[in-house]
Amino acid sequence: MIIFKKLRWKNFLSTGNNWSEVDLTDSHSSLIVGENGSGKSTFLDALTFSLFGKPYRKINKPQLVNSINNSDCLTEIEFEIGTNEYKIIRGLSPHILEINVNGKMLDQDGKLKDYQSILEKKILQVNFKSFTQIIILGSSTFQPFMQLTPAQRREVIEDLLDIQIFSRMNEILKFQITEVKQSIMTTNNSIKFNEEKRELLKTYIKRNRDATDEKIEKLKISIMSSLDMIEENDRKIKNLESGRDQLLNDASRYDNIDDEITKLKTYLSQLESKIKRVTDKVDFYHDNDSCHVCKQDISIEHKQSVVDELDINIKESEEGREEILEFLDTKMKLLAECDKLSSKLVLLNGEINDVGHNTKWNKKSIDAIEAEILDLTKIKEKSSGDDKRMKDIVSESSLLTTAREELIERRHYNGIAYDLLKDTGIKTSIIKQYLPIMNSKINKYLQDFDCFFNFTLDENFDEVIKSNYRDEFSYESFSEGEKMRIDLALLFTWRAISKMKNSANTNLLILDEIFDSSLDDNGTEEFMKILTTLDDSVNVFVISHKGDILVDKFDRTIKFEKVNNFSRMV
Repeated sequence: MIIFKKLRWKNFLSTGNNWSEVDLTDSHSSLIVGENGSGKSTFLDALTFSLFGKPYRKINKPQLVNSINNSDCLTEIEFEIGTNEYKIIRGLSPHILEINVNGKMLDQDGKLKDYQSILEKKILQVNFKSFTQIIILGSSTFQPFMQLTPAQRREVIEDLLDIQIFSRMNEILKFQITEVKQSIMTTNNSIKFNEEKRELLKTYIKRNRDATDEKIEKLKISIMSSLDMIEENDRKIKNLESGRDQLLNDASRYDNIDDEITKLKTYLSQLESKIKRVTDKVDFYHDNDSCHVCKQDISIEHKQSVVDELDINIKESEEGREEILEFLDTKMKLLAECDKLSSKLVLLNGEINDVGHNTKWNKKSIDAIEAEILDLTKIKEKSSGDDKRMKDIVSESSLLTTAREELIERRHYNGIAYDLLKDTGIKTSIIKQYLPIMNSKINKYLQDFDCFFNFTLDENFDEVIKSNYRDEFSYESFSEGEKMRIDLALLFTWRAISKMKNSANTNLLILDEIFDSSLDDNGTEEFMKILTTLDDSVNVFVISHKGDILVDKFDRTIKFEKVNNFSRMV
């Protein structure tokens, strides 16, 4: 049970810099009176602002700060729950929110919004709407239970029965269901990705191993082929070099042939020159009878003698020339044979060079192939890690499959829990158990107000109202006075239920100007009778303009008045 003890405020609405304080437990019943604008309802606004950060009436927050002092707007409320003493300090200009428990302030690491959530959900365990339905009944801005939407009515009842936890659980569960759904999708994608990765790695390993082994084998065969080629080239070179040596040996016989031919040609040229000179002399003696130099006559005998001698000389020279020509012809034939040998040697040397180049190319090819084999061997050695990768992928897939099965099972149980936590689940079962009690109490309070009709709320919190003649009515079909009686009956019913559940059970009951508008004298009298039956632990505050009529019916009277534009308590 929440026992509210003290409420203080200053620089709040029309209140000045001096504290206004109300002892909330001083009297069983208190009447709050004052003229319009004197600050009576400020009491209500200060109460809800202290607890929920917003006024009871529809007033913008900036307007809560006193417009004259314009700063240091503060409210304080003290209450106890069980053995814990609480003091809430809240202010504007500057913004303040302090929650003190047993004299120590609660840590304020989070935002004010989170701090407020702690106050409502963990300490008060009631929100603004439910608080005003159980504790306050007003004639102006108050929205009675029957004017709330079905969803708002359900929210109030859930707070009263302390089953709003199921709604919060349902919200959390919805989030968890979404998370599980997303996790299942993510896990399925991961499993699919792992399968694709495994197939790719499997194909890669097979292709890599097959291609590497096959290629190494082919390269080794290529090396053997190159080695055979080198061996064959070596044999060819040996044969070619042997033939070349033989040709060089044969050619050695013709080493001086060029010199000999040159000498023979020189001798031949000399002989031919000699023959020409001698022939010219013979022709001179045949053609001339005297000497051109000395002018002496040449005798026939002398001429004949010289000519005969010159003829012998010519004959000997011509015979020598013939011998030289024959010998030269022989030498020229030998030179032709030598040229043939030289051509063969050139061809042989070219062939030997070609075979040598081929051998060098084969050796380079072998070096390149051996380097490639070495690289492929290294790749093959490295690919041995692919087996471990494959095992890791298989292991990961197994873990993912297990995780997916667990998620699917979790989704199944979440689905069951979700069905239970829906409005048609556990909450409806609990509400069904309390509905007869609620309806019974509502009708009891209606009878106390001399309302002789049957009022029933169904599971959707829609009203069914029947007269003794079985005529059906709706809430809106009643007069304002009758509506007020229904609202009061509901208010007392909710308080009774909250006391049973100890959910929003509190010592406060505040009635704002309900005697001033809708209740007639008879209704007022009946209502005052009900107030006298309330437990002594309940502290009732009635705000009214009818102070002269009601003053003798209450234990205490609190009067508000306005002096110099500031409200104050008298």
